[in-house]
Amino acid sequence: MTTRTNTTAGKVRLTHPDRIYWDDAGVTKQDLADYYGKVWPWMRPHVTGRALALLRCPEGTGIGQCFFQKHARAGIPTAFLHLVPEKGDKIISIDDLDGLIALVQGGTLEVHTRGSIIDDRERADRLVFDLDPGPGTNWARMVDAAREVRERLKHVKLKSFVKASGGKGLHVVVPIAPAPWAAAKTFARTIAESMAKDAPGRFTATAGEDNRNNRIFVDYLRNSREATAIAPYSTRARAGAPVAMPIAWEELGGLKSAHQYNVRNAMRRLSRLKKDPWAGIGRVKQVLPKVK
Repeated sequence: MTTRTNTTAGKVRLTHPDRIYWDDAGVTKQDLADYYGKVWPWMRPHVTGRALALLRCPEGTGIGQCFFQKHARAGIPTAFLHLVPEKGDKIISIDDLDGLIALVQGGTLEVHTRGSIIDDRERADRLVFDLDPGPGTNWARMVDAAREVRERLKHVKLKSFVKASGGKGLHVVVPIAPAPWAAAKTFARTIAESMAKDAPGRFTATAGEDNRNNRIFVDYLRNSREATAIAPYSTRARAGAPVAMPIAWEELGGLKSAHQYNVRNAMRRLSRLKKDPWAGIGRVKQVLPKVK
């Protein structure tokens, strides 16, 4: 087998394209760039124009160190990024596929987004309820939990979308008309705490491992100015090269796990869909109800 020194993906030069990023799945840097090239039409609306945080594993998941990064640093071709000054640092954002491939070149295996656009960082336009299973929680209970979040949101006339996180849990995402972060977090906390109060044996709204045995943590804490959540279609730095996958609510009952989709099978799923399960999410502008 011939080892390639470098290749080009779009305008970005990939050095060591044969470097293994997921050794258990045999997924290389080139494979990751190719995956993003194919999935880009689906992913683009959810990552462009937003502040990003990165989980970088330059040597892959099998060896070396992974680290979380919120600001521009050495190791990524910044010419392809949209960098925004803030508090003496530069926030990372991208405008196009070349920007995403530049992140791949820098060993980015997870792309996380804030719940606000880059030009209006003081207001949220997407809320995330991260349902995180504690020990002893089976998948059927996770599906029920996501449906319960949906019903509580429907009760206050809010439409929601669901995503398999690529890890252990599910994300229920709520597009909203831009709202101050304090109001966004208060609303999310109210939903989470009401679930924990009504079913304390099933849910907790309190962080910490001691609170989670046989319960699902309804994590509302991602709804603050600099908090982030895994981007739709982003890969995860986990075994099997899984990806975060938006799904339709009607598909949720057939989902077998949060990491069912990966770099190898994601496009097979998308090619079979007649409609984007998150079609129109960017046009939904719902006003948050006031809570006490």
